[in-house]
Amino acid sequence: MEYVTTYPKTISFLDGIKHKINVDSKDGVEQLHIVVKKSFDELMKIFTEEGFTKVKFEHKQPEQIGSGLNLKLKKPWEMHIRMVDFKKGLIGIHAEVEVSRDYLQHLFSQRTPVVYEVEEILKKYHVEYSMWHNKIKKNVHVILDNYKVKLASPSIPVFAWKPMVFVIVTVVVFYGWKYLNTI
Repeated sequence: MEYVTTYPKTISFLDGIKHKINVDSKDGVEQLHIVVKKSFDELMKIFTEEGFTKVKFEHKQPEQIGSGLNLKLKKPWEMHIRMVDFKKGLIGIHAEVEVSRDYLQHLFSQRTPVVYEVEEILKKYHVEYSMWHNKIKKNVHVILDNYKVKLASPSIPVFAWKPMVFVIVTVVVFYGWKYLNTI
């Protein structure tokens, strides 16, 4: 099952300067941030109502506030959101879609930043937001066109790692017991 979305391709700023969002094979798509003037607790409440849950194990980003959140999408995908402190009462939201951390392929699969999915949630709750380009340090004024992004499902079928750990531990226990009984 592939995941299809769109992402800003060409943007312009208030001063009229246009910029094409970079895509490269090493770093992927240049990430835009959605910036809101809400408290962390208010945002947590909104995302929790939408079905997001706290991420237990994650690689925290600099300036990250609290734990990240994830939302299960169509198997095997999930959306992962992190919130960062932008100072002056502003919070930046980073979001990406990736293979769920329930599967072994999460460790080495493709992922892509997303903004429209988060915008949809914020609009539903009437939260004012802006889009921020971190490298250029400016708010995006207009999105002129979009990339069509397609994440392909992993080539090997996804493996849930939790049952695998249970099976491995069970086999080790039985072989250990068998070994100890033969001494």
